[in-house]
Parts: sequence; structure tokens; C-alpha cells
Amino acid sequence: MSLFQRLKTFFLALRVPHYRWPALDVDLPGGRHLHLVGSIHMGTYGMSPLPAQLLQKLRDADALIVEADIAGSDSPFDNLPPVEPLEQRLPPELLTRLDNTLQTLSLHRDEFNQRPAWHIALVLQATQAQRLGLRPEYGIDYQLLQAAQQYHVNIMELEGTSSQLDILRRLPDEGNELLQDTLTHWHENARLLQVMMSWWLENPPAEDELTLPSTFSQPLHDVLMHQRNQVWCERLFALPPGRYVVAAGALHLYGEGNLPALLRERAAQ
Repeated sequence: MSLFQRLKTFFLALRVPHYRWPALDVDLPGGRHLHLVGSIHMGTYGMSPLPAQLLQKLRDADALIVEADIAGSDSPFDNLPPVEPLEQRLPPELLTRLDNTLQTLSLHRDEFNQRPAWHIALVLQATQAQRLGLRPEYGIDYQLLQAAQQYHVNIMELEGTSSQLDILRRLPDEGNELLQDTLTHWHENARLLQVMMSWWLENPPAEDELTLPSTFSQPLHDVLMHQRNQVWCERLFALPPGRYVVAAGALHLYGEGNLPALLRERAAQ
């Protein structure tokens, strides 16, 4: 199935019932009801406050489940061990592409010389989002966490920041492929951010307009998307009976090996 067809199927699923935000409901055996929300980790002023209907679902929920509880927590990247200088770790072509991108952002290589490649990729992605006007305080998961604290709703994690850090640290070659993909798909990633923002700021586009650029190689997609979806599926099936709002990155909700499909396949067994 093509990427276009997968995204089309995703939006069709979102329309039953009709929500003003990217979400779908999945019922698991044993009285477990999930409201899966396609979260964006950084957002714009127009994405706040969250829709009143979504906030009501959160009030009525037994728990909010997020990838990681980022509200008020220290950065897991504060105490990364030192690494060799970039010129000793990156292939010359990749180093040149990095320098060119840093120059367009008015940044200097010295700021990144002691960082692993995967961390550089994350910083570049966050910087790009900020240049497009996105801010972490308007991220969907952050706003849901703040609301859950206000409403005294229990907060649970799908993996936590420590597990996320472990996944990144286990990437081959210190994450050179993630950095390569970030630089290669720089403009596609900007388009991707704009598409995901439109899911929250506007109505879903017409079916014949559904397009989404690919910004991950297949090996990275397997590690960062599919394998994590499999782990999350197991954890959601281990929940006690109840109603849950589950905020997962929007890209986890569609495509091959997506979280809703895994849940439904497991429920049908």
C-alpha cells in the first residue's frame, strides 16, 4: 500500500466519529477504551487551548497515557558522555552537509562538536520547528499533561525519557543515519510539520489532497516507529479496565505497523 493510500485510510478512520483533532477510538477486550490522540510535540499559539471536547474526554478518563512525562522534568540530554570531534566521526560528505545546514541556521560546528550524531539530529529538528514558529509549550502532549495535573487525572507513560534515550543510544554509528536522514529530508520535514499542524488548526484536507513526505529510511522507521508501536501495544493491553486518553506522536497512528492496527489485530486474536 502506498504512502498516499495509507494516509488516506488514516484520515478515513479519523472521521468515525468526527473529531476536530487527529484521533480515533479503539476498544480492547476487557472493558478498556482508548482515545488515541495524534500528538505533536511542538505547536503554535493557535493550537492552544485544546478543544473543549478533548479536555472533557481527559476529565472523564481514568488516566492520561503519554510517550513520556515531560512536564517539568529535566532534559535527559544534560549529562551525555563526551565523544570524539565530528571530523573524526562523520564521513566527509555528511560533515559538509551538516556544515551547510548549520550555516543556514546561523549556527557553528563548535556548538555540536561533542554531541553524538543522533543528538545533533534532534537539535536540528527542534531548531527547524522553532524557526517555523512552533514552541514546546504549545505541544499537544505538554498541554495534555498540564491539563491532567489541573484535573487530577492520573498520568502514565508508554516508555519514559530513559527508554527513549536508550533507543537513541543504541542506534548504529551513534545515529549517523538519523542525522543523514534529517539533512537529506530537511525540506520534506518542514512540509511534514506543516501538514501535522494543519490536522490541529484546520479540518482534514480533502481525500484527493492527502499527501505526506517520507523522512525516515526503512531501518530507522523500523526502530523508531514500528518496534516502539509493538512495545506500546503490549503495554496498552496490560491496562486494567477503564477509559484512557493516549497521546502518541501523530506519525505512530498511520502507515505500516501503526499502533491502531496492531491493537486491532491483537484484539481480534
